[in-house]
Amino acid sequence: MRSWLTATWMIAAATTAASAQTAPPAAAAKPKPAAAAPARPALQSPADTASAMAQAERLAIQSDLAWAGEYNGAINGEVSERMVAAIRTFQKYNGAQQTGVLNPQERGILQAAAKKLQDNVGWKIVTDTLTGARIGLPTKLLPQQASDANGSKWSSTSGSIQIQLARRKEAAPTTAALAEQEKKEPGRKIEYSAIRPDFFVLSGMQGLKKFYIRGAFRDSEVRLLTILYDQATEGTMAPVVIAMSSAFNAFPAGAIAAGPPPRKKVEYASGVIVSDDGAIVTDRQAIDGCLSIVIAGHGHADKLAEDKASDLALLRIFGARDLKPLALGNRATAKPALDLIGIADPQNQGGAAAVSRLKVSVTPVGTTGELALSPAPGLGFSGAAAIDGEGAFAGLVQLKPVIVAGPANGSAMQAALVPAAIVRAFLAASMVSMNDAPSTEAAASVVRVICVRK
Repeated sequence: MRSWLTATWMIAAATTAASAQTAPPAAAAKPKPAAAAPARPALQSPADTASAMAQAERLAIQSDLAWAGEYNGAINGEVSERMVAAIRTFQKYNGAQQTGVLNPQERGILQAAAKKLQDNVGWKIVTDTLTGARIGLPTKLLPQQASDANGSKWSSTSGSIQIQLARRKEAAPTTAALAEQEKKEPGRKIEYSAIRPDFFVLSGMQGLKKFYIRGAFRDSEVRLLTILYDQATEGTMAPVVIAMSSAFNAFPAGAIAAGPPPRKKVEYASGVIVSDDGAIVTDRQAIDGCLSIVIAGHGHADKLAEDKASDLALLRIFGARDLKPLALGNRATAKPALDLIGIADPQNQGGAAAVSRLKVSVTPVGTTGELALSPAPGLGFSGAAAIDGEGAFAGLVQLKPVIVAGPANGSAMQAALVPAAIVRAFLAASMVSMNDAPSTEAAASVVRVICVRK
């Protein structure tokens, strides 16, 4: 065995040595390995497909799905199972394969459907000049608009749909505290609530209407969007509410000012006839900067005098007959409860010019001597007459310029009373012969003042 092994080893060694001394033959070509089959890529999920889209496209798809009635989540561009499910539902109702991903044709169909629904309700994004908030509105559903120092209101002709954008000042507000306040409003039954550090949402029933509230605050400024609508309008309003909630921006960048909003080209106020030769007293700020001043039913008026300290202005119309001046009496101090006699802004009364009577309370403000009126009357009541329970003239109404955002510890007075004594002193200094006879119905002495600016 050993000799066989030794021989074998010697042969192998000799062969190896011979190989080392002889040029090696050309290497034979190695066969190419068989090409490996390409790996099949993993199928991309609908969520992955959506995530790869631009943020603007995701927002647009969510918005269109909401208008189509398939999506009831936040329109924020974030991908969610709710968004994918809404796409599948849309595809199902359109007889397409439920992939959760819209192909170009389906995207076009969805976009057209949403656009049609938006056009039907007159959808429009606006910035409310009284609050500075951005809001989406179904303008065709809400032909009536009213404003006062507390905010803006929109409503349908029948009142079945009502939108209110309100603002107020509160010391150290929190969303939890604000939500609790809204929950306690009479007749509200809460069905859903969400409270976050920077906003809160409530929805449910208020009497026979559905309601939705979204609120936010910055410093001491609170802004609330309230939507009320009859249950019979839910088919129309359900997508509108979602769109309004997502469009609402209580404090949009660049829209917050530390002063009043721009004055309108045409503004309306009230005035009080104080002499039978056409003298009218009104709020100076209501006619500030006017190119033309018109007294409804009487024509052009001239401004004869003004007092910036008391913010009173004296106007005069010429050639008017059968005027009924208000007796200004000799009341020294205002009583705590008053009636305001004025003419509301035309938008607040559907274009009409009727004289209105409002009940308010009078409260002294600090040590300044100013008298605040609560609740603040609507636009058009600047220059209105205040009458006490005995029928005596108590003073003139002034609506303060709206401050969109003030100091955190401030509490802006929205409506004030100029006491009768100050009004009488201003008129006496302006050489107005006042009527001290017993007054007839004050409404006969109140006129609409129209200011036309550039």
